[in-house]
Amino acid sequence: MTTLHTPESHQVHRPEVRFPAGFVWGSATAAFQVEGATTADGRGTSIWDTFAARPGRIVGGDTGEPATDHYRRYPEDIALMRELGLGSYRFSIAWPRVLPAGKGAVNRAGLDFYDRLIDGLLAAGIEPWPTLYHWDLPQTLEDAGGWTRRDTAQRFAEYAAVVQGAFGDRVTHWTTLNEPWCSAYLGYVAGEHAPGRTDVADGLAAAHHLLLGHGLAAQAIRAGAAGGREQRVGLVHNQGVVRPYRDTVADHAAARTADGVRNRLYTDPVLHGRYPEDVRERFSGDSDFAFLHPGDLAVIAAPLDHLGLNFYGPQWVAGAAGGVEGIDPSLVGGTPAEWAADGGVVPVRRGLARTAMGWEIDASGLYEALVRLATESPGTDLYVTENGAAFDDEVAPDGGVHDTERTAYLDAHLRAAHAAIASGVPLKGYFAWSLMDNFEWAFGYSKRFGIVHVDYDTQCRTVKDSGHWFAGVARTGVLPG
Repeated sequence: MTTLHTPESHQVHRPEVRFPAGFVWGSATAAFQVEGATTADGRGTSIWDTFAARPGRIVGGDTGEPATDHYRRYPEDIALMRELGLGSYRFSIAWPRVLPAGKGAVNRAGLDFYDRLIDGLLAAGIEPWPTLYHWDLPQTLEDAGGWTRRDTAQRFAEYAAVVQGAFGDRVTHWTTLNEPWCSAYLGYVAGEHAPGRTDVADGLAAAHHLLLGHGLAAQAIRAGAAGGREQRVGLVHNQGVVRPYRDTVADHAAARTADGVRNRLYTDPVLHGRYPEDVRERFSGDSDFAFLHPGDLAVIAAPLDHLGLNFYGPQWVAGAAGGVEGIDPSLVGGTPAEWAADGGVVPVRRGLARTAMGWEIDASGLYEALVRLATESPGTDLYVTENGAAFDDEVAPDGGVHDTERTAYLDAHLRAAHAAIASGVPLKGYFAWSLMDNFEWAFGYSKRFGIVHVDYDTQCRTVKDSGHWFAGVARTGVLPG
């Protein structure tokens, strides 16, 4: 059931902003976060099924079942997208739903689900934007070593070929990986995400094999397109914006270090065909990079048709060598500065407004990230493939969800995106995260990012005020004043 409510008026008045004709407007989800049906129709077990089953790993003991039951309710969700005026839908395909063992026999029932989803989207005038990997590695491949093994990259390419062969007649825009940093660092070093490992050497090997898998999958997709529909292949980074807290040598050095392990470790191989020397030196005691084989970087750095950016907020860091005296102690700490935390890098908050995730809000970071990616990948179309915020939404007595903070967040970031376009960035589209509230990984169902509210007891969908607002922008291409 979907409930529609008219949003309250907003009192903030800014200049009207108009996006270029043909700009892509959409929203995004991920398979494990929305599909549910984790044991239905031959689906295999993923690392997130295993991880979520471990006590203490997920807030509230939540799992991916039933999520938002998108597997069964997708027609309702497509109708909702159409009502919201979305022209595109970015979703992920669950590898274990298509290849339950990660390789070998194809599960026809799994392919059939995505057949129905894609056909339903096209019938509604919504372009499908599938992502091949949004973190749900088949457990059988993890049991064999997961992304620390080169073989997993080969299996990923085989999976890509299967999916392209099934849907390439109707899909133009493909994404290979979503946020390889999350998969490698959060999954293999920090242990906060599946598979829950905590080894730096494993994380470095996983990062490389993820990128190699991207390159091999891109080859497979393009090979399958010979003589057929155009196939445009891209990759999505959650490009971080890391800023020095103070204008000191120590803080600038800390920002450079954090940027290396957060961004350049992933973007330099893809965009420049190399690993950054300072990052290799930093991890020389952890890994000899023996996983890097001759020819790998050429595969990884094959030209992209598009590059996706997932952005939620910037981060500031101070250099421990310079001390943190003079900084309000309540602001020191914050979100860990990724792999840099043990190397003299101290995360510091600015005291800005924060989302329910604790992330500080500063839309100028989106502009900065877009300009940087445009500079580093000239001629490549850019898309904001995720942008949004979690807040503590509640259904009001009038039946609406009056999430003014999220509307303000989206408005500010879209204005930053438009400013990037005005400065020459080839930004071609924007996907709001997320279409609807869902399973938010280690936070379970405790954090709500959707522009559509989901009552997890009844699965009732209610468009939030931010969803109504975004629908108006998507239909007109205009940010109202």
